[in-house]
Amino acid sequence: MDRDELAAWLRLALTPGVGNGAARRLLAAFGLPQNLFTASPAALQACATPAQARALGTVPPTLEALVETTWQWLNGAAPGQTARQIVTLGDPAYPPGLLATEDPPLMLYLLGAPQFLAQTTPWTTERCIAIVGSRNPTAQGADHARQFARALRSARLCIVSGLALGVDAAAHEGALDGGVDGADDLPATLAVVGTGLDRVYPRKNLDLAHRIAQNGVLVSEYPLGTPPLAGNFPKRNRIIAGLSQGTLVVEAALASGSLITARLAAEQGREVFAIPGSIHAPQSRGCHALIRQGAKLVESAQDVLEELRLAPSEAPRAAPASQAPSPRSDGESSEALPAGEHAALLQALGFDPTGLDALVARTGMDAASLQVALLELELDGQVARLPGGLFQRMGRA
Repeated sequence: MDRDELAAWLRLALTPGVGNGAARRLLAAFGLPQNLFTASPAALQACATPAQARALGTVPPTLEALVETTWQWLNGAAPGQTARQIVTLGDPAYPPGLLATEDPPLMLYLLGAPQFLAQTTPWTTERCIAIVGSRNPTAQGADHARQFARALRSARLCIVSGLALGVDAAAHEGALDGGVDGADDLPATLAVVGTGLDRVYPRKNLDLAHRIAQNGVLVSEYPLGTPPLAGNFPKRNRIIAGLSQGTLVVEAALASGSLITARLAAEQGREVFAIPGSIHAPQSRGCHALIRQGAKLVESAQDVLEELRLAPSEAPRAAPASQAPSPRSDGESSEALPAGEHAALLQALGFDPTGLDALVARTGMDAASLQVALLELELDGQVARLPGGLFQRMGRA
């Protein structure tokens, strides 16, 4: 893309009153955006309103500064470390799964590992899976996101998420940790953000964003300099769903933005998966609602792979993300438990968040002894300490 072509695309994106739908109609009629700005108002009004035709005839006052900033950004990547690219509608590298959605972005800004941005063919949605969920997950929910992402990445899938706190961040981390032997033509993870790519939000994920830029790709439809506006984040969810063959919701409250992603995925004919949780946890209610509406209930990464019907050569069998104990003929778990009071304590704890008073009543132990035993189990990774003085048993990988 040369500077003049970049300027034309940015001018179209900046033109007030011309949204994505109107821009696509204009491009279908006139071809490249450069042609729009040389067309007569009468010709433009054949597929645009008079107000839109007038707006297209006016150069946005911020255009030249944005063109300069964007041009410098495109050509400012450190050699061999990261690459930068802008893909526009009609570009052969535009992801076909996203192009098939109802509202594909006009432009995609990409920042990531050079080998993934140098490809002449786009990534295929058949090998991408979105993992989304609560920004405030339980300890077990974050662990599920990380383990599912690690297992699915090990099966040569790309993990797509939104770089938010909580489940999104855990999914990106799991994908980056799920190394694949040998060369792979897919990024470990795609992070679809709601700001310009010259910003990271939330700032707490700055180091994670740098890791993704080295081993995956950051994606945005927003021009450089775009701040974290609240309305941008629900809007970017359509890109997360559109880039993926399916969407896995790990934990979500009933008002969670993750349910927007799941709804958009279903509307696009993509698969929707949900992990069930405790009936007492608000973060599980969104997943349970999705399951009632027809989402696939999954307990392991293998469930996702089998539902997607990936051939063995495409996705070698992955270990379950959270290994459930194998049933025994006597109905008891075959999972090895610690001896003595630790075994009794884990059985009393179950898998729901539980307070100290309830554990005292269930086990008959005094509070001091319980605190010591819980600390030992926490250090061993078998129990997580939650806000509000609650404890929860963790699944084992």
